[in-house]
Amino acid sequence: MAAKRPKVTIVIPFYNDPYVTEAVESALAQTYRNLEIIVVDDGSTIHADKLRQYEGRVHYLGKANGGTASALNHGFRLASGDYIAWLSSDDRFYPEKIERQLEEMERCGAWISHTGFDQIDGGGRMTALAIMPPNNDKGQFYRALAHSNPVNGCTVMMNKSLYRHIGQFDETLPFTHDLDYWFRVLLAGIPFLLVEKILSAYRVHDGMGTLRHSEVIERESKQTFAKYAKRWQLYTAKLGFLQPVQGGS
Repeated sequence: MAAKRPKVTIVIPFYNDPYVTEAVESALAQTYRNLEIIVVDDGSTIHADKLRQYEGRVHYLGKANGGTASALNHGFRLASGDYIAWLSSDDRFYPEKIERQLEEMERCGAWISHTGFDQIDGGGRMTALAIMPPNNDKGQFYRALAHSNPVNGCTVMMNKSLYRHIGQFDETLPFTHDLDYWFRVLLAGIPFLLVEKILSAYRVHDGMGTLRHSEVIERESKQTFAKYAKRWQLYTAKLGFLQPVQGGS
């Protein structure tokens, strides 16, 4: 008898997002069946009624508004899966996303991975195809992380044990909690696996926080990069990938 496949929890943080049903539908349409789907409503005042139709098929968790990091932490803590995948409420997973990514992670023994993705607009039209992050060959991924975030959160899957080991997303960081987390994971000596497949659709639209708060995000990003600059330089130098960075601790 074949061994039971691991359970995967999909966590969908949600706040006043009209696209949330598309995200939930894409989670329900996965070819991989040993799934748990958790929607964390971060104090929404509109669009929450759209989720009533999924009663019995998804776990709906309500909480006071605290930001994306707090919603992720709430969902991750309560996830019962062996693995956790993050799906933003305005993005979509392709049907084989969980199945293909899990296969690669188990084959490689990876604790955390990310993938390529397509880009769509507010109407769901494709605006960019097959965006692939840099891989680890010759240190491109490590060099990119010195000044940018090469990991799209909606493509990430991690072992629940990694979340227990690294700890929570930093809830004091409204916009760069993901970047901060990637630094913490890598500086703990845990590599990212790049699954070179296009498994998600990332939506860029007028209502997204990345566009509405661009100036604040730029300032917070500079602070986060500066926070890890020296440690990142030492770590990448040890790996043989020297980084021309300045400042930080």
